[in-house]
Amino acid sequence: MTANECIKGRRSIRKFKQDPISHDLLAEIVETASYAPSWKHTQIVRYVAVEGELKDKIAAEGTSMFPNNGKIMQNAPMLIAVTVIKNRCGYERDGSFTTPRKDTWQMYDAGVASQTFCLAAYEKGIGSVIMGIFDQEKIEALLELPEDRELVALIPIGYPDEEPVAPKRKPVDDLLSFK
Repeated sequence: MTANECIKGRRSIRKFKQDPISHDLLAEIVETASYAPSWKHTQIVRYVAVEGELKDKIAAEGTSMFPNNGKIMQNAPMLIAVTVIKNRCGYERDGSFTTPRKDTWQMYDAGVASQTFCLAAYEKGIGSVIMGIFDQEKIEALLELPEDRELVALIPIGYPDEEPVAPKRKPVDDLLSFK
């Protein structure tokens, strides 16, 4: 599979088969995703794989803001919690901020890492959807995250049980300008 095929072929998957995902396969996906770029190579993204009762509890108790996300999570055999180590991105060694964007670079790093994870999963036949609407504090508590970590996204994963078509894209002329 070429990079072009991977980028254009991957879709957000919301219906999954119940086949479990091997932990060895997940390790391969994370190893590939570890090549995502990060602020000054800080590599702050950490993945937490959640299965079974805890996954179902997160789906039931951590998605009241958008209950459909809970249904998708319950249908997936595994949930990936994308977390970051706080207070590393955007800083100089003396603790000052490098740019006016301050520490918001961590969200950029998490976004790049999440997309890289999903593309690596797609290449291995695993479907995914990146979610950002959830009860962050509740799920962080359920995951027992350390104080220096922050939950930024949830990615239900599994073998796809649907084949969504690509939605229409805006023309390049709307997306690109030259000066």
